[in-house]
Amino acid sequence: MPAKNSIKQFVENGIYHLYNRGVEKRNIFLDEQDYSVFLGYIKQYLDDTEPDTGSDPKSLAGEIDLLAFCLMPNHFHFLVKQTTKDGITKFIRAVCTNYVMYFNKKYDRVGTLFQGKYKGLLIDNDVYLLHLSRYIHLNPLKIGSDPKQSYSSYSYYLGRKQAKWLKPDTVLDFFRTASKTSLTDYLSYESFVDDYVEEPGTVIEDLTLEDESED
Repeated sequence: MPAKNSIKQFVENGIYHLYNRGVEKRNIFLDEQDYSVFLGYIKQYLDDTEPDTGSDPKSLAGEIDLLAFCLMPNHFHFLVKQTTKDGITKFIRAVCTNYVMYFNKKYDRVGTLFQGKYKGLLIDNDVYLLHLSRYIHLNPLKIGSDPKQSYSSYSYYLGRKQAKWLKPDTVLDFFRTASKTSLTDYLSYESFVDDYVEEPGTVIEDLTLEDESED
């Protein structure tokens, strides 16, 4: 029986939550260099100012918009919009294949690193989109990390970092400001994320990918 969030065909201009974990739930990022290398591959394929090495596909910046991301020790989350039918396939294949080659060489191992094919969920309404972006940015809380200091797009959303390969405006356009302008500011994205109180039956439960609760 196929996994409930395994997408067989992606559609043009679709927004998707993509996710994968390490095989046997093992960690796929063991130190800061690992995180940096993975982010480097993302930049390589999504920043159209990066030079073309000739050995890999050219920039996919015209095919993929990365809206949000979070890298956790044993899994990753991407929120992406693709403008072509195979943009996601090319992007995930390029980033993950290169990272597995790097990881296996560094740690003197062979074989697969990820647990099968990545899973994905089509996001087809704005409520889910906003809640999912918050869910992704709050993921580091699961391991006691500060979301604003973690390997995620949250610091970019708040303007603390800049990257041409990240497109946060798709989400931020729903809010008056990105960061809080005062203690009583409830219309900023920062307030939307930081002031969230999880409740039973929240929409996020419907967005959680298969077996993710077991991380």
